[in-house]
Amino acid sequence: MVEIELDGKKVEVLEGSMVMHAAEKAGTYIPHFCYHKKLSIAANCRMCLVDVEKAPKPMPACATPVTQGMIVRTKSDKALKAQQGVMEFLLINHPLDCPICDQGGECQLQDLAVGYGGSKSRYSEEKRVVFHKNIGPLVSMEEMSRCIHCTRCVRFGQEIAGQMELGMAHRGEHSEIQTFVGRTVDSELSGNMIDICPVGALTSKPFRYSARTWELSRRKSVSPHDSTGANLVVQVKGNQVMRVVPLENEDVNECWIADRDRFSYEALNSDARLTAPMIKQGGAWKSVDWTTALEYVANGLKSIKNDHGAAAIGALGSAHSTVEELHLLAAITRGLGSENVDYRLRHADFGNAAEAGQARWLGTSIASLSSLDRAFVVGSFLRKDHPLFAQRLRQAARHGAKVSALGGAADDWLMPVAERVVAAPSRWVDELAGVAAAIAEASGSAAPVAATASEATKRIAASLLSGSRKAVLLGNAAAQHPQAAQLLSLANWIAEKTGATVGYLSDAANTVGAQLVKAQPGQGGLNAAEMLGAKAPKALLLLNTDPLHDAANPAAAAKALEAAEMVVVMSPFKTGLDYADVLLPTAPFTETSGSFVNAEGRLQSFVGVVKPLGETRPGWKILRVLANVLGLQGFQYESSEQVRNEALGVDADLTSRLSNAGNAAVQTGAAAGAIERLADVPIYAADALVRNATSLQLTADARNAPVAALSTQLWQQLGLGEGANTILVSQEGAGSAQLKAKLDAGLPANVIRVPAGLAETQALGAMFGSLTVAKV
Repeated sequence: MVEIELDGKKVEVLEGSMVMHAAEKAGTYIPHFCYHKKLSIAANCRMCLVDVEKAPKPMPACATPVTQGMIVRTKSDKALKAQQGVMEFLLINHPLDCPICDQGGECQLQDLAVGYGGSKSRYSEEKRVVFHKNIGPLVSMEEMSRCIHCTRCVRFGQEIAGQMELGMAHRGEHSEIQTFVGRTVDSELSGNMIDICPVGALTSKPFRYSARTWELSRRKSVSPHDSTGANLVVQVKGNQVMRVVPLENEDVNECWIADRDRFSYEALNSDARLTAPMIKQGGAWKSVDWTTALEYVANGLKSIKNDHGAAAIGALGSAHSTVEELHLLAAITRGLGSENVDYRLRHADFGNAAEAGQARWLGTSIASLSSLDRAFVVGSFLRKDHPLFAQRLRQAARHGAKVSALGGAADDWLMPVAERVVAAPSRWVDELAGVAAAIAEASGSAAPVAATASEATKRIAASLLSGSRKAVLLGNAAAQHPQAAQLLSLANWIAEKTGATVGYLSDAANTVGAQLVKAQPGQGGLNAAEMLGAKAPKALLLLNTDPLHDAANPAAAAKALEAAEMVVVMSPFKTGLDYADVLLPTAPFTETSGSFVNAEGRLQSFVGVVKPLGETRPGWKILRVLANVLGLQGFQYESSEQVRNEALGVDADLTSRLSNAGNAAVQTGAAAGAIERLADVPIYAADALVRNATSLQLTADARNAPVAALSTQLWQQLGLGEGANTILVSQEGAGSAQLKAKLDAGLPANVIRVPAGLAETQALGAMFGSLTVAKV
C-alpha cells in the first residue's frame, strides 16, 4: 500500500493506483470527462488536472501514479485555474443548444460548466460543424458537433463490446468520431455508448425528442430477457415507459445492459398490444369483459375434464414469466388433476431435469466469470444468447484467461478463444468424451467412457488441468440438445477431475425459478414436446408463449394447436390469432409485480412501474381469479408477495435447492445424420417483447431475411456459386422453407445452420434434426 496526502487527508491506496483512484477512495470529487472506472485510461480531456507538490505543472489525476508521501491538492488556485482553462477550451466549439439537447439535465459538461466555466467566451470565430452520421436504428449521431473527443465510446467498443466500431479520424480541429467506410454500429451492447457519453453527442434514437429528463419518474426493475437478471431503471412519463437505462449492480450487470434490455420497451407501447379479453366466435374475434372471458375458459376446462379426463388438460409457460405466474399456472393445472405442465418448449431431452423442487443453475456467481483463469463453453451461441456473460468472459480473457469452446459453429465471440472444437450436434457427446479421455490420460484416472481424444480436445484438457479458477459452462444449445443429460454427465466428470465448477448459462430470465416452482410435469405428466406433438391434450393454457415461435418443433406444434378443442392464450400481445379460442391480456414486466431467479440463483423482486394498459391485468391475478371461478381451493392471495412466499418460502434462501448433479449413462459413437440442422435462436427473436420492438427489428441482427448457412462441402455439392443463391430446406414429417444461402467455411461438413424462432422457418421441424436440401 502507498500513503499519500490528498487535500490535507491521509489516504492509503494500492501501489500502481492513480491519483483519481485515491480521490475516489477518499470521497473527493475531481472533475473529469474521459475517465471511466470500467475503461482504460486515455488522459485526453485534461479536465482532471490537479496540483501535485514539486510537479512543475498541473498533472492529470487519472494518469498520474501515486508515490509514497505524494502531496496532492485538488482545490488549490493552481488546480482550479488549470481546470477552468480546460473548460474554456472545451466550450470553444461546443454548440449552445442545451434547450434542445436530449442530454440536457443529465449532461456532465453542462454540470461542470456551471462550476468551472466562465461567464463569457473570449472566442469570437465561427464554431466548427461536424455533420451527422447514420449508424443504425438505436444510437443517434445527429449532433456530433457536441463531441469533446473523450473517446469513451471508442474504448467501450474495443474493451467491453469487443469490437472497434467507432474511431477517431483526422487531426486537430478536424478530428471526428465516426464509423469507418460508412458502416453501422451493430454491437448487441451498443446502447451503453449513450450512457457513457458525457455530452449529448451520442443519444438514444428511439427516445430522441420524446421527453425531457426532469419530466421522467425513475423506477427500479429487472430485465425479463436473458438469465443475467440485469438491474434496470425504467423511466416513465405519465403512464408510459419512455426509456430504460442500467441500474448499477456490480454483482450482476455492473453498469452495463444489453440492447434488448434497453430498447425492448418499445413493444410495450406498440400496436401489437392486446388490451381487452377476446373470444373467437364463428371464426371472428370479439372483445368481451373479464367475467365473460374467465367463465368461458372455466366452463371449457370443466367440460373437457368431464368428457376426456383431467389428463386432457395441459399448460405451457414461458420462462420469461415471473415466479408467481409460473407457480399459479402449475398449481391450477394440478388443481384440475393434471400433471401436464412445462416451461421447456425448446428442449429435446426431458430426462435431464433436477430433482423436483431443485434447479439447474450457473454453478458459480455471475461476478466470478470476470475473474476465471479457464472457461470451457459447451453448446452456446454465447455472444448473442448471453451478451453480458460474454462481456464478463471477454474481461477474463483480456486479463489472461483461456477460453475454450465446443459447439456447432465458429462464431466470432469478439474475444481470444484459445481452442475451439466445431462439430455437428450429433458429435458433441463424442467430442466432450474426447476431452474427458484426454483428462483421464493426463491424470492417470479411468475415463468415464471409451473415447478417442483429438489434438484439439487434448489441448482443451491441458488448459482445464492448469489454472486455479475454472468453469465448465453449458449453453442454451447444450440444454436443448437431444443428449443434454449425457453432456451434463460428462461436464460433471470433467469438472470433478479438474477442480472446475459446472453450470448452465440458462436461456431465460426465470429458467431457474421455473424449476424451483415445479413448472414441469410430475409423475405421469406430459412434457412440452409431448403436449406439442403426438400426445397433444384437448385443452392448452399458454402463458406468455407462442409455440409457433418458441417450440423446438414448430411444425408439430402447429398440428397440436390445430387439433386442440380449446387453446387459451395469456399474453401482452395479439398472438395466436389463428389457433387460439380465448385471448387474455396479460401484463408485461413493467405493469406487474413479480420475481425472477437468475442463473446464479439470485431472487430479484420488482413492482409494476406503470398502470396496466387498457383492460390488461397482471398474470398472477388472472390465474388466481381463474382458480376461484373453477372452484379450486387455496387460491386466496391478496398480493404477489404472498404467492412468492408460498412458491419459494418466506426466507427464500435458494442455495440449498440449486443442483447440477447428473450421471446419465453416456453413449458415444452415435450415428450422424446425413445432413444435420444447427438451429440458433436470433437475439431479437428470443421472446415476445423483442419480437415486437420496432427499433430492435431494424438492427443488422434482425432486419434481413434469415439465411441458411452451408459448409464448403455442401456448397460445392449443390453447385452453388457467387451471387444470390436460394435453397429449399425440408425436414421429414414437417414442411419446407425456401431460404437464401450463404457459405460458412467454419461449419462442419454435414451441417446446415438454419435459425429457429422465426416466421420464415416455422414450417420446419425439430431444432436438432436431419434435413434434406435442394438448390432452387
